[in-house]
Amino acid sequence: MFEITAKKTLAEGVVEMTFKAPRIAKVHKPGQFCMVMNDEDSERIPLTIADSDAKTGEVTIVFLIVGRSTFELASKYNVGDTLFSVVGPLGTPTHIEKFGKVVVIGGGLGVAPIYPICKGLKEAGNEVISIIGFRSKGLMFWKEMIEKASTRTIVTTDDGTFGMKGFVTTALEKLRGEEPDIARVIAIGPPVMMKAAAEMTRPWGIPTWVSLNTIMVDGTGMCGGCRLEVGGQTKFVCVDGPDFDGHLVNWDEMAIRMKVYGYEEKHAVETDHECKIGLTPVRK
Repeated sequence: MFEITAKKTLAEGVVEMTFKAPRIAKVHKPGQFCMVMNDEDSERIPLTIADSDAKTGEVTIVFLIVGRSTFELASKYNVGDTLFSVVGPLGTPTHIEKFGKVVVIGGGLGVAPIYPICKGLKEAGNEVISIIGFRSKGLMFWKEMIEKASTRTIVTTDDGTFGMKGFVTTALEKLRGEEPDIARVIAIGPPVMMKAAAEMTRPWGIPTWVSLNTIMVDGTGMCGGCRLEVGGQTKFVCVDGPDFDGHLVNWDEMAIRMKVYGYEEKHAVETDHECKIGLTPVRK
């Protein structure tokens, strides 16, 4: 049912894949994700929907090869093959309305999920300034797509091989001096980047929203693996989010959650053990 129609490598370790999923494509909204299973014995992988086309019934995901399941998805599945299961769209869509001037930040792989958000915000009449950051020029992808979906785009690289040298927060701080009327900031990428952006905007009083889908496991709210303190309350990222007010997130707890299944993930990569988190005990 979920036939792969396109696949390409965007940068080292970053893969773009498009597959048939008509019902998902028809109702997908910015900020939502899907749960992918390569085959019937695979773990469920939460992946943000980077793009969709209701007319062709296709959904596009962009993923980083970081564990056994994403390695297998990248190496064993090609155009014409079918995925065992894709469930979605899941999660609460990103809140989109006419805010005014919105800065949308994508760091590394986070560039893919900000694409539909930028499009949605621009269509709603906002001035969208996107900041996309990469470690180096060789890891850059989707620059042209983000430019089309934005009013203005700023590119940063850690090593200065393209655009502004520095982090996305470097560009954000400079932009704040030029554009004091920023109404909202949305940041998606590594947790350390999202935390830095949220802490930077806190004294400015600019509402800042972040996406926390990297800690999801089940994706439907049943496992509790993505519970996190937000504003002093326990939230489940998969059903209450994945978007949250970055000024209210308990970032220390987020860092701990990121490491919970580190042993199992490492074990699955280094051995023939199929990662079935929560089902197969592998700790010694």
